[in-house]
Amino acid sequence: MSRKNRKGGIVFSTNPDFEPEYYDEDEIETLPPNEQNLKVLLDRKQRKGKVVTLIEGFIGTTDDLKDLEKKLKNLCGTGGSSKNNKIIIQGDHREKIMAYLQSNEYKVKRVGG
Repeated sequence: MSRKNRKGGIVFSTNPDFEPEYYDEDEIETLPPNEQNLKVLLDRKQRKGKVVTLIEGFIGTTDDLKDLEKKLKNLCGTGGSSKNNKIIIQGDHREKIMAYLQSNEYKVKRVGG
């Protein structure tokens, strides 16, 4: 759990008793695989023509997202990353990824072409 300042930055006050207000950022619990609705698609936008496979729609903690990302990278034998609840795998690996996710009971849809 991280603590963040609600005002969003460095706080300065001449009051010696001033305490900034903090709030706890709650992470969403990871849904079980059979309740996840994942979308697998091919993307070239903003990547200088390079092809990547995107997996969107993951709902859960960042640790579980990183764990799934690592498994998919090992399966495809390539690099990738994850951010904003999306997993990016370098190259066109839609078929491999969809087969793997379906064998692990994820609900998967192929989006586009």
